[in-house]
Amino acid sequence: MVQLLVDELFTRLECSRLGTAKSHHSAFEIMKTQLLGILAAAMLASCANSKNEPAQTADVMPLLTDAEQKELYEQASALFPALPSTMPGSEADSPELIALGKNLYHDVRLSVNDKQSCNTCHNVDNGGAGVDNEPTSPGALGKRGGRNTPSALNAGFHFVQFWDGRAEDLEAQAKGPVVNPIEMGMESPKAVEAKLSGVESYKAQFAAAFPSDKRALSFNNVAKAIAAFERTLVSPSRYDKWISGDKNALTAQEQRGLHTFINAGCIACHSGSLFGGAMYQKLGLVNAYPSKDAGRYEATKDPADSLMFKVPSLRNVAVTWPYFHDGTVGTLKEAIRLMGWHQIGQKLSDKEVASIEIFLKSLTNEKVAAKHTTSIASK
Repeated sequence: MVQLLVDELFTRLECSRLGTAKSHHSAFEIMKTQLLGILAAAMLASCANSKNEPAQTADVMPLLTDAEQKELYEQASALFPALPSTMPGSEADSPELIALGKNLYHDVRLSVNDKQSCNTCHNVDNGGAGVDNEPTSPGALGKRGGRNTPSALNAGFHFVQFWDGRAEDLEAQAKGPVVNPIEMGMESPKAVEAKLSGVESYKAQFAAAFPSDKRALSFNNVAKAIAAFERTLVSPSRYDKWISGDKNALTAQEQRGLHTFINAGCIACHSGSLFGGAMYQKLGLVNAYPSKDAGRYEATKDPADSLMFKVPSLRNVAVTWPYFHDGTVGTLKEAIRLMGWHQIGQKLSDKEVASIEIFLKSLTNEKVAAKHTTSIASK
C-alpha cells in the first residue's frame, strides 16, 4: 500500500509539472485532495490487516496455516492428551486423610530442629510452583542436597519419584526426605512417631484419618497422609483448555511453538499428558553432557543405568528454574538449546528456541503463572 501511494504521488506530480502556470495551483489542490483520499484508504486497509493478521517479526517463526493448525491439533490430541482431573489413587482418599496430609506437609516439626517442612522446598502455597527455585535445596541443618528439587505439582502422575526413580510412588517418596540426614534430618521413623505423638491435635486427626488402624499414628501413615494431600496438587494449564476444544486458549505463536517442539524431535522423551515424567533417558544421549552425577546408577549400581535420569515433566517448566538435575542452567532458553544438542543432536536456531519457549510457557498453570510473573519481575 505504501508503494502504491508513492507511485501515485510521483504520477500526479508529473501531471502537475506539465500543466500551465495558470492551472498549476488548481491541479495541485486537486492532487492534494486525491492524495488525502488515497492515504485515508491506505490507513483503513492497514487497520483491517492488523485485526486479521498477527504482527510478524524477524525473530519469530512464521505462523501456521489453517490446514497446519488442524493437523497440529490432531497430532497433539494423540501425543499430549489433556491432564486428568484426578490422580491415580485419589479415589480412596478421604477428606480427613487429605486434611491430615496437608497439615503434615506444612509442619516443620517433621524436621530435626523444627525449621523445615515439605513445603519449604516444595512450595505449593498461593500459586507456588512446587519448588524453591534453588539450584539445590538447603536442608534443616543448612547443608545442601545433591540434586535440584523436582516440583510437587502433578507428581502423582509420574511413573516413579525422584530423579533416579528410587521411590516407586508418592508414599515411598514422602518417607525419604524426613529421615534423610541432609534434608529434614529426623533420626528414624520411630523418632518421627514419638515426636508427633506429643502433639495433641494429631491424635484425633490420625484417628479420624485411619479409623480402622489400632495404631493410627505411625510413620507409614504419615507418608500415606502426605501422599493423599499431594494427590490433590493437579496443575492444568491453558494447553488443556485448547486440547479439550477451546481453540482460542492458545495463541497463534504458542501453537507455532508446539509445532516446532514436535518437529524438532522433543517428543522422543517429552510426550503424554505430562510432556514427560513417563520414562528414563540417558543424559547426553547423542552428544555427551558433562555430569559428575551418575543418575540412576547411584540407586541401582547397574552400569547400564549410568547417566540415566527420569525425564522431567514440562508442566510449569517456565517457573521451575533453575534446570536439570544439578540446577546449573538458569534460563529456559538455555535449557532448550542444551537439550536440543545433547539429546537430539540439533543445534536449534534462535528462532526455534524462542518458538519452543513460547509454547512451553503455555504449560504453566494460570494461578501459578500469575504469582511467578510478579515474583520474577520483582527480583
